[in-house]
Amino acid sequence: MNIFPAIDIIGAKAVRLTQGDYNKQKVYSDSPVEVARNFHELGAKYLHVVDLDGAKTGKTENYSVIAEILKATDMFVEVGGGIRDFDRIDRYLSIGVKRVILGTSALKNPEFRREAVKKYSSAIAVGVDTLNGFVATDGWLESSRVSGVEFCKILRDEGVENVIYTDISKDGALSGTNLEIYSVLSKIDGLKITASGGVSYMNEIEKLRDMKVYGAIVGKAIYENKLNLADVLRVAEAK
Repeated sequence: MNIFPAIDIIGAKAVRLTQGDYNKQKVYSDSPVEVARNFHELGAKYLHVVDLDGAKTGKTENYSVIAEILKATDMFVEVGGGIRDFDRIDRYLSIGVKRVILGTSALKNPEFRREAVKKYSSAIAVGVDTLNGFVATDGWLESSRVSGVEFCKILRDEGVENVIYTDISKDGALSGTNLEIYSVLSKIDGLKITASGGVSYMNEIEKLRDMKVYGAIVGKAIYENKLNLADVLRVAEAK
C-alpha cells in the first residue's frame, strides 16, 4: 500500500483543518517545502498536496509554493484544490505534478470530468469527499444528494483509475478512519482507492493494507506525533 503524507496549504503555510472547517485550522509550518523535504528524508515516495485556498476560490492560489515543493524533492506528487479547467491541469502537469485531483468540478461538471479523463488518463484522480455518505463540494462547504459509493462506480465506468475517498466527519479529528466504507470501496473492481480522513492508528494502516486499498493519506496524526511516518511506511509496505 502506498502512503501519501499530506500537506494542506493556506496562505503559503502548511496547515491542518478539523472536519474540513476553515475556522478550525492549525498552522504547523511556515514552509511547506521544508515539510516536504522532511517527509522525503523519512522515506516517503508519494506526497498529497491540497491548495485549500484554491478549493474555495477555484484558482491556483498556492501554485508557486507547490512548484517549489516539486523542485525540492523527487517524490510522486498529486495535487488537488481548485482544479476546474484544462489550463490548471496543464499548469500543474508542466511543472512535474504526476496526478491532479478533481473535486468540485468532477461532480458539478461531468462533461469536463469525462473529457479530462479521456485527455489525461491516469494523470487524473477524483476526490470523493463525503459527509453522511453524500458527496460534498466547494472546499467541503456544500453538500449534494449524490451517494459517494454510487459516484465511485460511475467514475470507474467512465475510466477513472484513482479515487481519493474522504469521510469528512473523520478528517483531522484524530479519532480513527472509516474502515467500513473502505471495505466496501475496496471491492469495486477496476478502481484504485486511496483512504483519506482520520487515519490515526497503526492497526488502521495494517487493516487498509490487508484490504488491498491502493493508498492511504496520513495528515494530522503525523503532525501531532500520533503516528511516526517511518513506522507507517514500514508497515504499509510489509507483505
